[in-house]
Amino acid sequence: MLDRLPSGTRLLPWSTPDGKPCYVVGDGTGYVSRVADNVERVQLDMAAKLLGHADDMLADRKTTPVQLRFLATRLVESLRDAHRIAESRGARLPVGGDAQSSHVEPDEDPDGPDRCAPLLTET
Repeated sequence: MLDRLPSGTRLLPWSTPDGKPCYVVGDGTGYVSRVADNVERVQLDMAAKLLGHADDMLADRKTTPVQLRFLATRLVESLRDAHRIAESRGARLPVGGDAQSSHVEPDEDPDGPDRCAPLLTET
């Protein structure tokens, strides 16, 4: 699990080509944050659909071991994505009595400031 990140830092739902985590530093209103919100939304939607597909496959006695292995691989990928989303969101929760929400709708402020990096910065 992630330690508390500096204020305004968010773990992104993707990694660098060599597998290192990417972060965005900003107020959550910029382009990179909106792209990350959309990627997370797609990943969670795909996970829900995959669970339904898994239920169907497990109920079908004709499902082959090869099909089950393929399903298990996709489920692991989906669980990894969901875990990363949970870590990212958990790290951004207010600490202690600070109940102020930092949620911003993805369509707000199309030119809002964001910087992306493996604690990367985007200019």
